[in-house]
Amino acid sequence: MIARLERAVVLGAGTMGAQLACLLAGAGTRVQLLDLDATVAAQGLERALRLRPSPAYRPEDVARVTTGGFDALESALDGAGWVIEAVVERLEPKRDLLAQLDAILEGRPEMPIVSSNTSGISILALGEGRSERFRRAFLGTHFFNPPRYARLLEIIPAEETDPALVAWLEEYGSRHLGKGTVRAKDTPAFIANRLGVHGMLVALDLALDLGLGVDEVDELTGPLLGHPRSATFRLIDLIGLDVAVAVADHCFATLPDDPDRERFRVPPILRTLVEQEALGEKRGAGMYKRVDGEILALDLETLEYRSRRSLVSGALEIARNEPDLGRRLAGLLAADDRAGRFVRGFVGASLGYAAAVVPEIADQAVTVDQAMRWGFGWQLGPFETWDALGVARVGDLLRRDGRSVPELAERVAASPGAFYREGPGGRRESLAFADLTFQSIAGSPGGIDIAALRRARPELPSSAAASVLDLGGGILGLELHGKLNVIGLDTLEMIRRAVDLAVERADGLVIATLASDFSAGANLALLLMDAEEDEWDELDRAVRRFQAATRAIRYAPVPVIVAPRGRTLGGGAEICLAGARCQPLAESYIGLVETGVGLIPAGGGSTAMARRAAERAAGAPVDGFAFFRAALETIALSRVSTSAEEARALGLLGPADLVTADPDRQWTDAASVARTLAEVGYRPPAERSIAVLGRRGIAAAEALTYNQRAGRYLSEHDRTVVLELARVMSGGDVAEGTELPEAYLLDLEREAFLRLLGERLTRDRIRHTLKTGKPLRN
Repeated sequence: MIARLERAVVLGAGTMGAQLACLLAGAGTRVQLLDLDATVAAQGLERALRLRPSPAYRPEDVARVTTGGFDALESALDGAGWVIEAVVERLEPKRDLLAQLDAILEGRPEMPIVSSNTSGISILALGEGRSERFRRAFLGTHFFNPPRYARLLEIIPAEETDPALVAWLEEYGSRHLGKGTVRAKDTPAFIANRLGVHGMLVALDLALDLGLGVDEVDELTGPLLGHPRSATFRLIDLIGLDVAVAVADHCFATLPDDPDRERFRVPPILRTLVEQEALGEKRGAGMYKRVDGEILALDLETLEYRSRRSLVSGALEIARNEPDLGRRLAGLLAADDRAGRFVRGFVGASLGYAAAVVPEIADQAVTVDQAMRWGFGWQLGPFETWDALGVARVGDLLRRDGRSVPELAERVAASPGAFYREGPGGRRESLAFADLTFQSIAGSPGGIDIAALRRARPELPSSAAASVLDLGGGILGLELHGKLNVIGLDTLEMIRRAVDLAVERADGLVIATLASDFSAGANLALLLMDAEEDEWDELDRAVRRFQAATRAIRYAPVPVIVAPRGRTLGGGAEICLAGARCQPLAESYIGLVETGVGLIPAGGGSTAMARRAAERAAGAPVDGFAFFRAALETIALSRVSTSAEEARALGLLGPADLVTADPDRQWTDAASVARTLAEVGYRPPAERSIAVLGRRGIAAAEALTYNQRAGRYLSEHDRTVVLELARVMSGGDVAEGTELPEAYLLDLEREAFLRLLGERLTRDRIRHTLKTGKPLRN
């Protein structure tokens, strides 16, 4: 059976416990959230719901959470499949609560999974003294914070934990919670926190030694090294300096034989900041501080805040223009300035430490790498980085810097020479540390390995923007892989070719990506350039091609499933609206945002939203104007959903669209939907006329925008854009209830788009957005 969970109990309504309750509720589970008493639990849930971004996918999910006190524990356990202990991060309170739980469960026929959620406390110590039956059902979990958004879930089985329960939790965590799960060993701070905090302390030591500022270090340790923009010190602010210090203290106290134990001795500067309550984001000051809208950086010498500065380095400038991470790292490591010295010290210490503490913390290279990619957002994990640079070369780097080369690295350099290799069928294999043999990496939980399919390179169309893949089972895929998956003419051509191929030789098509974001929308730079050069015929053809692409998706005789994830904006959302179904990730942020740059959706998006509003109105016993207004406002206000479920509420997803939690399952789920639709006799929608509001819709928009303009909520150009949109969605100067062919609305859509693009104020908005990444309200 597929893992599912009907009821769960979360013990502790603090920051983590209350957010875990929201996460489980969003997966459809009924949750009892307990704390010292019912009031404390309710207050903890209320605090969590005030967090931004929200821990809940949608407000109504919280109705599945019931709060209460520990005095209700016995009744709360009735029918529970999983009990998560998430009280204060101290051994004794956790042990006391687990003992109480063991006593209650002792006489019951059913035994739930019991996990203690901890960032590093010994699972062996937590389970000590518990009954044998309890210990078989007991393990550790470490959800990264915030649990809705952070992908990593470390699972820490004890020696006696039933392996079937571990497998169940891995399946449930992936399928329903969207987690990347790794099995960590029961060692202090487990995998990700141990390596992550070690790296932070290395960066701080190097910054002090080389006289670098926190802002300069973050410039070096962010995207340049394949790490997130939060880099090092911004990340410490997000985590909390007190939390980072607590992890370091715990490692120092409990790892007497650690090969780099002194690194975990907390520097005085961190102690001082914690004593001063400069804890980071939650206190408004830490390594950075916002003052009058400006973000200031902490001076590590004076502990005063100053304006941020950039590091001057020729090697840095070259690295910024190198797209390949391996070559970028190699160039920085070879530099002989402060940037190069920092990167050599940071990368060398981090890679050396990772190789020195395995197999103590994990059995395979892939486990460590997944933990760091999922937990800290690294592009490459430490052992993937060893391979990218060359194992022997990293060893030479360590020796030149006076560091010892870990024994494991010496053995791997001799043979087999790498931590990964390509196995049969193009599938990657990972080195097992115990015997230096390669083991197959468990593929995608759903079974489709897009990276392996791409490496196989079958004779199917491909371009810089997208590639057609054979997903198996009679389903083709179109993988978008351009920069930000911006939609240009090459993308539209690949969509056309993929649809044609699917119709010719397959039963369905999936349009998706492996990138974190589905699409940033249309190519604004190209639109602006053509408009500035008065290439209006070319622009007209481009818009027609976009509309033709979305129509090809919608009316294809085989089902075309669109699988958005992350940011799915503008033209990306229009592609979603055209699909037979969408299979979004739970974390999909979908929006028709064209009005922000003074345009309207013209790839069929405005027409699609008018159609959806008309369809909802036709089946409702109330005036259809409310549906028109909701659709108009969704576009006019450039609303972007904060989850897939909110996108459904905005009308950007349909009621039949299912949601995938785990990114590694999305392609498989989408292909399964395509296969199912094909097998039950898929028929494309008939092209029907759209009932419009006509003059009534335009007049309503004029009245609404007049009032908003009078109240200075809109600029005059904002009003111009909204009225153009309203004329399209209303069908122009016709009577209410008039039924117009889709092609007529598409013509209105295209003409309005081109008129707006001809406006100087619109082009100013586009220019400003391309330059700053922010909208201009002119």
